[in-house]
Amino acid sequence: MTDVAVRVQHLSKQYRIGRPASAQMFSEVLAAAIRQPFRALKRLGAGSLHTGQISHIWALRDVSFEVERGQIVGIIGPNGAGKSTLLKILSRITEPTAGRVEIHGRVASLLEVGTGFHPELTGRENIYLSGTFLGMRKAEIDGNLDAIIAFAEIEKFADTPVKHYSSGMYVRLAFAVAAHLEPEILIVDEVLAVGDAAFQRKCLTKIEDVRQHGRTVLFVSHNMSAINRLCQRAILISEGTIQQDGPAAEVTSSYLLSSLKTAAERAWVEPATAPGDDVVRLRAIRIRTTEGATVEAMDIRHPVGIEMVYDVLKPGYCLVPTYEIFNESGLCVLSTLGLEPQWRTRPRAIGRLVSTVWIPGNYLAEGTLLVTARVFSPEPLKNHFYQRDLVAFQVVDSLDGDSARGDWEGAMPGVVRPLLEWTTATVELQHETLSRSS
Repeated sequence: MTDVAVRVQHLSKQYRIGRPASAQMFSEVLAAAIRQPFRALKRLGAGSLHTGQISHIWALRDVSFEVERGQIVGIIGPNGAGKSTLLKILSRITEPTAGRVEIHGRVASLLEVGTGFHPELTGRENIYLSGTFLGMRKAEIDGNLDAIIAFAEIEKFADTPVKHYSSGMYVRLAFAVAAHLEPEILIVDEVLAVGDAAFQRKCLTKIEDVRQHGRTVLFVSHNMSAINRLCQRAILISEGTIQQDGPAAEVTSSYLLSSLKTAAERAWVEPATAPGDDVVRLRAIRIRTTEGATVEAMDIRHPVGIEMVYDVLKPGYCLVPTYEIFNESGLCVLSTLGLEPQWRTRPRAIGRLVSTVWIPGNYLAEGTLLVTARVFSPEPLKNHFYQRDLVAFQVVDSLDGDSARGDWEGAMPGVVRPLLEWTTATVELQHETLSRSS
């Protein structure tokens, strides 16, 4: 048996937009014919129904990739990139215009709220209906029925027609059916965003459980933290083509940083264009590892360095390099000053300096962070430059269980996430009587 679960070769999908004038104007001509029959017939004879225009767009163009069995692959990209079109082709909902798709295994898809259920049937009946579509035997569905109903939290409504379900109940049941009926390939779209936080945690846990049982998952989401925690690999699609395919942390970082219009490194070749004044000029700034590599994504457990290269053009100034780190919401996570004891009152000489601050591992929370850099003189106070959002990097938390997250897969608030020491002890009660007052 092949180790490839999904093979996509030169896949393209074209849609026609607009419609002919005949389709657009027929009702208008019919109404006009009733009111003024001879004038309408004259327009019809003159060919007025054939003046419309049709154009075409490519939702996907020449897309090729393979997914091995047991992989969770994240598919990311901006709205309108072609992600949903790809999943619909893989789910056999729509046909490609060109190219070839091979699916090795039974597929369960969760693409849109309301897809695949009959509104007049009860939740229980729709479970059997969906299982039948997946090729399950009744005995297999019977064995999973209670788990599906419990996961979806619809015990009181299992025998109610689903047309009376809320959107949250609907999507919980849809995911529970797709995940519990043991498909070899599970395809999940952004529909998980409909659920509340507790349900999303359950879904992420279930997806990981599906992978551990050797099944394949294609997971579309705008939640980069979820992509990084669940997926070994990510595919970035934009304008209908694959822009990047590789380790999830690298692909999501590139995507986020491109949307922020910044990167992990900036440099100024010409001093005249570099930030600064006649005292200090910034020449470069970058995010680096302890080995010296420039990185856009950093494992939460590893130290991250922010390195600033700047030229001192005039002597006699006590200079303080400064960093401020902001999260995507614009909240300042931390600020740090380069107040090394030997330089607090000692002027810097003319020349090139490199100032690096090291942020320890297991300190920053996961997410995308932007770095603001400044160099100032304290007495008298003067900013030589202050530049917002010069570089950015992504902190990636894993599910290995040895970070502050541990085995918890849900959302964790806070702008930092230090790995703190916890102790718990049993207190032994001696010579103490516990009584209940009456």
